[in-house]
Amino acid sequence: MANHLPQWATEIVARYESGAAGQFILHGNVADRMLMQLADGPRLGRLNDYLLDVLLPRFQVVLSYDPGFGLRVERGQETFATWPALKELGGEMPSLPLPAVRVLARYLQFARNLRAVGAKPVTVAVVLRDAQLYVPVLPQTLNHELSAIASIIRSWGSDTTMAAQGQAVFLIADRLNTLHPLVADNPRAADIEIPLPDANELAGALQVLAPECPKALGAAAEPATLMGEGSKPDFSRIASRLTGTSIAALEAFLRRHNHAGKALGEADLGELRKALVERDAGDLIDFIEPDRTLDDVIGLTGVKARLKQDLALWQQDETAALPMGYLFCGPVGTGKTYLAECLAGEAGVPVVVLRNFRDRWVGSTEANLEKIFALLHALGRCIVFVDEADQALGKRAAGSGDSGVSSRVYSMLAAEMSNTRNRGKILWVLASSRPDLIEVDLKRPGRIDVKVPIFPTATAEEGMILLGALCKRRGIPLDDAAKAALLPLVPKWLTPGAAEALAVKAYRLTKTGTPDPAAALRASLDGYLPPVDPAIIRAQMQIAAEEATDAEFVPQEVRAYLAEP
Repeated sequence: MANHLPQWATEIVARYESGAAGQFILHGNVADRMLMQLADGPRLGRLNDYLLDVLLPRFQVVLSYDPGFGLRVERGQETFATWPALKELGGEMPSLPLPAVRVLARYLQFARNLRAVGAKPVTVAVVLRDAQLYVPVLPQTLNHELSAIASIIRSWGSDTTMAAQGQAVFLIADRLNTLHPLVADNPRAADIEIPLPDANELAGALQVLAPECPKALGAAAEPATLMGEGSKPDFSRIASRLTGTSIAALEAFLRRHNHAGKALGEADLGELRKALVERDAGDLIDFIEPDRTLDDVIGLTGVKARLKQDLALWQQDETAALPMGYLFCGPVGTGKTYLAECLAGEAGVPVVVLRNFRDRWVGSTEANLEKIFALLHALGRCIVFVDEADQALGKRAAGSGDSGVSSRVYSMLAAEMSNTRNRGKILWVLASSRPDLIEVDLKRPGRIDVKVPIFPTATAEEGMILLGALCKRRGIPLDDAAKAALLPLVPKWLTPGAAEALAVKAYRLTKTGTPDPAAALRASLDGYLPPVDPAIIRAQMQIAAEEATDAEFVPQEVRAYLAEP
């Protein structure tokens, strides 16, 4: 059986059997369906089922508590009924947290006393589900009942003889940061994060679901592109395309598809993965599978060459030569976000964009980050894009009104960005027009190794190339003669954002009375006013040039311009 256990379950067994821990805090992907390898074959179940049927079959008494159902006997009702103190309960098990925890404490002590006096011992396991609801992060006001619950649970975790006494306690919480610090920070308790399922677990889940969803996953319904050997669906291949999703989300999708009589096809996998990942992550992230490459970026020849070299190393698994992250910096409108998407498309990996992970509730922001990090680890290779990084990443020093949330966000992100085990798996890409406002520690080598400045066009010729390409994309191409005639009108230091606005205006004019593309663009250029104050653009160019990690990233024209008084 041990050979079929996932890593997190193997860790629990090793710590318990060695006597290193008797209390386990399970957090992370605890609400998902679990793939259970049982004697009668694989089956899907809840985490509670996994604990009972896979990890705790040898325990004579298993007690569980949650606020909805109260204290219950999951296994060993007859053995538990012989407890003399049970009569004091009047035949009813408590439903409120503190009385329930006190009953559990008394029964655990009773079982220990049996062993101490030489009576027949009883092995006992306790499962506390949804622990974040009754032993949450300490609120601002003192709560004696909460403190009492946390104190009792902490005392169990601090007992180094629990495993030797044949006892085990499991706390199940959605995120570690939602638990009371007396419980979450107990060094004697084993902190076990349950990750999202890997490709092997997803393949096993698909195999279990196939007989129940024959129209969605049956061999007869499968498109040929998803077939493996013997005219059967290639579950391993499908699973490899769906990493980052939960089994529960995948099961719900397949059952809906099966009910509608729709077969899962190759073309569905990308959109399916995006939908399932975003469903599990809520509104914490945007999940993007880019359909463009670095060849779609206009200009930036040297930058693109450097990025393509790094991606070639990534594809060759030369992870030791890869940067941990990039910082794209430059004035507003220079296409930093677009470059990040093209980088991801060139690499053939998804982009995760951090969104609304900050929350007003105590511990919620940190819990949201935990959830995001778990998703990133499950995705395998991905790019994490943080736009407006100077605002999003927090500060080392806590703000006066955020109860230290900003500094804790900073610490969590800094630790994750510098985790060398993520090299070659998670690539961080930050974008900012004010990189000087990003904390220095977040920009240091080991977190952000390459800082790439992106500048507006330095010459009228570069600006014309940009405008010509953007007009061509809109179906209003310009010939060489038209480009030459318009060249004197092209403003210097033109950003891609401003060029995009000019191309859109020209396209609009071709639809509203100026059909000639050259005339339409001339009219747009004649009335052009910079959308951003040139002084601001220059200041942001100066900051970007100072941030650059390689002198070759700063063109000579930019150096000369910034050197002017």
